Amino acid sequence: MKYKIILAGIVFIGFLAAGKLQAQTKLAQTGFQFLSVGQSARAVALGEAFTTMSGTANDLFYNPAGIAEIKHTVDVNVNLFTWIADIRHASMAATFTPSNGEYGVFGVSFQSVDYGDLEGTMVWTNAQGYIETGTFNPRATAIGFSYARTLTDRFSVGGQIKLVGQYLGNSSLPSGVTKENTANVLAMDFGTIYKTGFKSLVFGMSVRNFSQEIKYEVESFQLPLTFRIGLAMNAGDFFLEDDANQELWVSIDASHPRSYDEYLNFGLEYNFRQLFFVRTGYITNQSENSVSFGFGVSQFGFTVDYAYQPFGVFGAINRFSAGFSF
Repeated sequence: MKYKIILAGIVFIGFLAAGKLQAQTKLAQTGFQFLSVGQSARAVALGEAFTTMSGTANDLFYNPAGIAEIKHTVDVNVNLFTWIADIRHASMAATFTPSNGEYGVFGVSFQSVDYGDLEGTMVWTNAQGYIETGTFNPRATAIGFSYARTLTDRFSVGGQIKLVGQYLGNSSLPSGVTKENTANVLAMDFGTIYKTGFKSLVFGMSVRNFSQEIKYEVESFQLPLTFRIGLAMNAGDFFLEDDANQELWVSIDASHPRSYDEYLNFGLEYNFRQLFFVRTGYITNQSENSVSFGFGVSQFGFTVDYAYQPFGVFGAINRFSAGFSF
């Protein structure tokens, strides 16, 4: 077991080193960026160091293997927040665990993005060089279906296939034809979680938004493919061993996105009797958002989470998540 832990640590460090050795700066290489926006208030409060924080339907937005740990027959999470530039996000994730997990865990997820009303224009031969074509309302959606299973008492796997689409309004062509600017693509997420057996130490890996290239007109683009590897552990194993009422979880993720330089996610969650939670997180290598804070309350199968994320010149983002299970 010690050799397995050392090997996993070497892989983790090697992943970070490989990212630092990349000479090319990766910027703006993907589209459908709404898929990169954190949905869960709990996850965002933890700096999105969430690859190995399993046991909730919201894991479908981070690592689908995490839902394999859900013990309730039904678990539902709903997330609402207003992103920068007044972009409204809403998402939902739900899981179904038949026969106490004997046949695995099934899940469904949904994301909806409303970019608000924008003024449309078209190139024209007048003094301004354009004419107004009226308002339009860009929007995006993603619907996913997933399955996860614990293969052993330590190892879990999970995957999700989702249909992702984005509508950017209509275009009036010189021929008089009106074209609807819509793009759709199938994407996949998959991941693993491994319990090392050394106290509560857990390793995990996820790959999100794997798909073929898509395009609206001529230039094609890719989805924001992101590879993450992470670990988490209850630090209370070392100084709260005799206190079953408290836990202090520490989580760390290393993120390797397709369209941005590598960065680290750090999260800290204090849990008192599985009733009240206080959280904070930090993300490295970000220009506007780095720290985050939040709390949660859970009772009688109902959970409410809140996250506060300062976002530099864009102001603060307030996220709310609610869930229930039975």
